[in-house]
Amino acid sequence: MANGVDARVRGRRIVRVWTSGRPQTFKSPAGEIEAALTGARIAGVRRVGKTIVVDLEPGAGGRAQFLVHLGMTGRLLVSRPEVALPPHTHAVLSLEDGREVRFVDPRRFGRLSVATAAGGYVGPGAEPTTVSAEAFAGLFKGRRLAMKAALLNQSILHGVGNIYADESLFRAGIRPRRAAGRLTRAELRRLHGALQQVLAQAIALGGSSVSDYVDADGIRGFFQLEHKVYGRGGEPCLDCGTRLKKIVVGGRTTVYCPVCQR
Repeated sequence: MANGVDARVRGRRIVRVWTSGRPQTFKSPAGEIEAALTGARIAGVRRVGKTIVVDLEPGAGGRAQFLVHLGMTGRLLVSRPEVALPPHTHAVLSLEDGREVRFVDPRRFGRLSVATAAGGYVGPGAEPTTVSAEAFAGLFKGRRLAMKAALLNQSILHGVGNIYADESLFRAGIRPRRAAGRLTRAELRRLHGALQQVLAQAIALGGSSVSDYVDADGIRGFFQLEHKVYGRGGEPCLDCGTRLKKIVVGGRTTVYCPVCQR
């Protein structure tokens, strides 16, 4: 989503900002968001963990970043103004070329804010797409957490969600309840490679559209067609035919193969 928005709006100036005023949606006051964004030019859009970061060149409010956390149902769309505004739209950034960046979130679990601290927003944990195999292994040393729960812990490794944790563990052949600190170096190297491969493939295919997710144009992703275990509890393993098990780890539904994963 960040890549799609970046390709469409990089270099454009924001001329107006509208917000719904719904308090659950805003970590920063709506007035602060409007002041920071109005008149600013979009230098780029990228992802840090599970947060979309809109880097802004200075406007009336000085240099800032617009931070968008999608929550469970959030969408960031780039649309022409004549396209009907979707229900549950909570922010609209009007650009100088007439297009609009719209934040839509039916369940209002997403959050919008601005950051002005020196150095900008860096996120709470290590970045999974670029962390080295050695650094990745070091993140889990001595941890008693189940490996699935450790992957989802954003203070350890930010940006990995339920889908990609399940898929990576399956590809690495590791059971989700294994204690993170008890995995061998070889297993952690295998998991590191599987996780980076899964994330790269998912990004290339536009993400996983299993519920509300769409890209910047409102188009569904295709990685759900590649899921080996996620959402397939009780179905046969695509590799060995064994019935997949569904359990709960760290409060999250988890699916794994009892034969392929050890």
